[in-house]
Amino acid sequence: MQIVKTDYRKGFVKLKVENVDDLWYLSHLIDPKDHVRGTTTRKIKIGDNENAKVVKKTITLTIEVEKTEFVAENNILRVNGKITDGPEDFPRGSYQNISLEEGIEFTLEKTQWLKFQKEKLKEASEKSYSYLICLFDREESLFALSKKSGYQILTRIKSDLPKKGDPGQAKEGKYYQDIIKNLSEYQERYNSEKIILASPAFYREDLLKLIKDSMLKEKILSVICNSVSQPAIEEVMRRPELKDALKESRNRTENLLVEELLTEISKEGSYSYGPKEVQEAVNVGAVTKLLISDKYIHKKRLEDDYHELDEMLKVVDKLKGDIHIISSDHDPGKKLDGLGGIAAILRYKI
Repeated sequence: MQIVKTDYRKGFVKLKVENVDDLWYLSHLIDPKDHVRGTTTRKIKIGDNENAKVVKKTITLTIEVEKTEFVAENNILRVNGKITDGPEDFPRGSYQNISLEEGIEFTLEKTQWLKFQKEKLKEASEKSYSYLICLFDREESLFALSKKSGYQILTRIKSDLPKKGDPGQAKEGKYYQDIIKNLSEYQERYNSEKIILASPAFYREDLLKLIKDSMLKEKILSVICNSVSQPAIEEVMRRPELKDALKESRNRTENLLVEELLTEISKEGSYSYGPKEVQEAVNVGAVTKLLISDKYIHKKRLEDDYHELDEMLKVVDKLKGDIHIISSDHDPGKKLDGLGGIAAILRYKI
């Protein structure tokens, strides 16, 4: 996301959407009662009776936000609300959608910008570090690409190797060459910072011996995984030896935060989860890290019950607590949703 202009004293920022990850961030940053100013189209009727015709007119206007809808399959964030400013022939108070997508510039205005919201904007505007991930064993391989909002599954390959026999024979099969070919093609396409190669046992060492491209080989970090599956991607992202290489990866951060929460729960430590319990912890100023799933946020908005959550965020922000929004599309967010969608790591046990 490109930050074109900021004036937090006046309460507004001007932004340019650069990719679908930006829309994911904006779906959490744009709240009810915010004001969004942008360009949209509206159908206008010209003439009367049989001579009348409908044309589309491009206009710039401001709406007071009531709802947002992130349509991931179309890479669009729809913002709906009442018109507060615009051309004279567009009545104030009537409803209008503004669609945000790649390449669109718009202005977002809030009565108050919280610290975590400013941090999210900064995070979205910084370079997006991507990591190519390949998990494999003798039977199959899984390729994925890390993103700020999680990861994307690229493809799966089934092995042509016999399920039994000497694992060392694997290096002679077409299967390993197919893995190397995919690594090379995906790396050329995405220009990833690093390639994470993971396998049980010693399969990755056999594969590394077959890679002749020195530039490709320099990008590879070799680690252990226990299986070839989506949960195993989460496992790999938590590996301590990847800490420096993945320091910019949002998915790793989400994994570590949820693991920290689960550790506190397992040892009956300083934690709280569920809406009622977290609210109680917020009320006594005990929250140091607040974890909220994006699914929980959307649920609150759909139920027209966001005000309570908004007030909670303001209190945590004022008391210098950290606020983290976790994607429900992947394992950390699913675990958090299993705890009610909202949880906290506390300064002390209550």
